[in-house]
Amino acid sequence: MKVRTRFSKLGRVRWTSHRDVARMWERALRRGRVPVAYTAGFSPRPQLAFGLALPTGCESVAEYLDIALAEPFDPAVAAEHLGPLLPDGVHVLAAGALEGGAPSLQEEVSSCIWDIEACGDPADLDAAVARVLAAETLPVQRERKGRAVVDDLRPSVLALSYTVTPRGARLQAELGTRPRGVRPSELAQVMGVEFGLARRTCQLIERDGSRWEPLAADSDAAFPWERAS
Repeated sequence: MKVRTRFSKLGRVRWTSHRDVARMWERALRRGRVPVAYTAGFSPRPQLAFGLALPTGCESVAEYLDIALAEPFDPAVAAEHLGPLLPDGVHVLAAGALEGGAPSLQEEVSSCIWDIEACGDPADLDAAVARVLAAETLPVQRERKGRAVVDDLRPSVLALSYTVTPRGARLQAELGTRPRGVRPSELAQVMGVEFGLARRTCQLIERDGSRWEPLAADSDAAFPWERAS
């Protein structure tokens, strides 16, 4: 049996690495007495499969973890057990049983939606959004296997818009994950705009013209930390 959980990463915990988050979950699962299945061999490890890594410093309300279990266990009970054992900023938003043979999240997720604080003059942001959407290519320099390479981000910028509120401008971006994901910092680089806090709000699977989330949050009540806007 496998259980898929959706969780948040908010506040100061956003500065912890992907590896540290994995350790948090291993510790919580152990303390919560969740019957996690372990690998065989000399050094058994819990069978956990995380979704796409979140860039350090970014927040999210759409992180995912698939947990293989050694025996049947109610996902709702698992979520209830784990919530108090996780650090501040990590909230279990939903949990559900996963069908056997389901592809991994890293294979399935095709795009992510981001909500980003944009700094500076909204007029400059408007011009940057128009320029990016009209561009044929958006070259950005990346490091791969120790050497600098230039990639084109344009095919991965699927949607881009912004809103202006009394608290400032906010950018909404849908960024593809294939062949490689796009970080908000890379989008800021090609836009020539300074970004503030970036929050991943959704991961999407697309197949045969349909799109859906790997696991929807239980309800709007699951988001008590939402800032007034």
